[in-house]
Amino acid sequence: MNELKLLLENPIVMSVLLAFVPIVFILVYALVTLYGEMKVAAHIQNRLAYMENGWHGTLQPFADILKLLQKEDIIPTAADKFLFSLAPYLVFVGTYASFAVLPFSSGFIGSNIDLGILYLVAASSLVVVGLLMSGWASNNKWSLFGSLRSAAQIVSYEIPGVLAILGVVMVLGTMNMQTMTQMQDGGIQNWLIFGGNFALGQKLALIPFMFILFVIYLLSSMAEVNRTPFDLPEAESELVQGYNTEYSGMKFAIFYLAEYANLFLVSAVVVILFFGGWTSPFGSFMGGPVWSAFWFIMKGMFFVFVNIWLRWTLPRLRVDQLMYVSWKVLTPFALFCIIAIGFIMVV
Repeated sequence: MNELKLLLENPIVMSVLLAFVPIVFILVYALVTLYGEMKVAAHIQNRLAYMENGWHGTLQPFADILKLLQKEDIIPTAADKFLFSLAPYLVFVGTYASFAVLPFSSGFIGSNIDLGILYLVAASSLVVVGLLMSGWASNNKWSLFGSLRSAAQIVSYEIPGVLAILGVVMVLGTMNMQTMTQMQDGGIQNWLIFGGNFALGQKLALIPFMFILFVIYLLSSMAEVNRTPFDLPEAESELVQGYNTEYSGMKFAIFYLAEYANLFLVSAVVVILFFGGWTSPFGSFMGGPVWSAFWFIMKGMFFVFVNIWLRWTLPRLRVDQLMYVSWKVLTPFALFCIIAIGFIMVV
């Protein structure tokens, strides 16, 4: 027992153990969300979806994983083999590294750094490099088109997304994501207006602009994870499958896992910035690390559901419409909100 205690007190060992917590969460979450997405899509389209394996098809996600594990890992002859193999791992690492600063509860955050939200934006940008690498290394014109679309789309929608984050940072005066959450503690009435830090007049003036920034970030996050109606990089009717056309087996599975992990990541950021993070809607008296983790995950899963719901409801945009929404709608509105918030804070 003493040896185990000494081992757990070793900072390197603890860092490794803490690093495994998000990967376990991602694997479980991906299974649940994969099943949930198929069922939600089925109900929207008035069909049954998974029904054969297990009760109501609950074992189907495990069957899908088993199938991917057994599939042959094919690398095209003309592909750049090193970059082709590296790309899916780089995409996943960019997403996984961002989980380090997510405050899952009042008692658990991988790295409680003061520049947490800035680190998250920077680390998640690695995904663009991986997608470009996959398209170029595949030596396939459809993959290349898909990766170029993905880079243009993600870079374009990062602008209004980061501007929305900037508006929140201006109000809170911090980039620490745990501090952002704590400032919204005290119940649902403190979400969006960040507790008792402001006079009533300031709160009433801030609410409409914070709500607009929430909508801007939600739309930008949907575009960053390539979900319908912003799934131009994977447009099956135009590009076969886009940047991952040539991928199979576990490499394809890693792309898939990274997409679902990224979906929860952006949903978690929405929750932290605008909806109290791990705080309970009933106030801090309902606290505790396990209870706060429950609220954080449930709120995140709600916005994952919103993304799934919109995916199976809305049609795909054209490329010109995609860029129009980013540069001529979301970005001007985000800039206007930042100016208005600055004026309110000064006055």
